[in-house]
Amino acid sequence: MARYGGIMGFDEDDEDEGPPRLPGGKFYMTPAGFARLEAELAARREERHRVVEIVSWAAGNGDRSENADYKEGKRRLREIDRRLRFLMRRIAHAEVVDPAAQSQRDRVFFGATVTFVNDRDEARRVTIVGVDEADMAEGKISIGSPIALALLRARQGDEVTVRTPRGPELIEVLEISYPVIA
Repeated sequence: MARYGGIMGFDEDDEDEGPPRLPGGKFYMTPAGFARLEAELAARREERHRVVEIVSWAAGNGDRSENADYKEGKRRLREIDRRLRFLMRRIAHAEVVDPAAQSQRDRVFFGATVTFVNDRDEARRVTIVGVDEADMAEGKISIGSPIALALLRARQGDEVTVRTPRGPELIEVLEISYPVIA
C-alpha cells in the first residue's frame, strides 16, 4: 500500500480520474490554476479532519449499523478521499506554464488568448488553459480541445481546420496575445 499525505490505501497504480494526460504524461496548467488546486487540496484536508472527528464521535454512540451519522460520515470520507487522491495526483503530474513568460508571442501556445473568425463570420475570443481550468462561460478552453489543438503553433492570419461534430470547419486567426510579465 502506498501512502499519500497521511492517507492510507491508495495504490500508485490506481486509475487516474479525469481527462487523459497530454504527451509527456503531464497536465499543463497556469500558475493560477495550480494555486486553485493546492487551495482545494488544503480545504479538503481540513474537511477530512472534521469528518473524521464526527465519525469518531458517532462510532462512540453505540450500534453502528443503525447510526446515520456514522454511515453518512463514512460515505463522506470516501468522497473526500477520492477527491484528495485526484488532487494529489494532478498536482504531482502538473506542468505549470506561465503564459506571461512565453517568448514566441507571434504563435499560439499554451496560455495564449486567441481571437478567430469561423467560416460563418462569427468572431470568438478564447484563452487556452489546462484541462482543469477550462470554462466556456469565461472563454477558457482546454489545451486538449479540438479548437485548441487546431490553433496550436498558428500565427496571426493563418487559417486552420477544426474537426467539429458538424464536420471540418475552417477558422482564421485574427489576433494572438499573452499576459504581460508582472
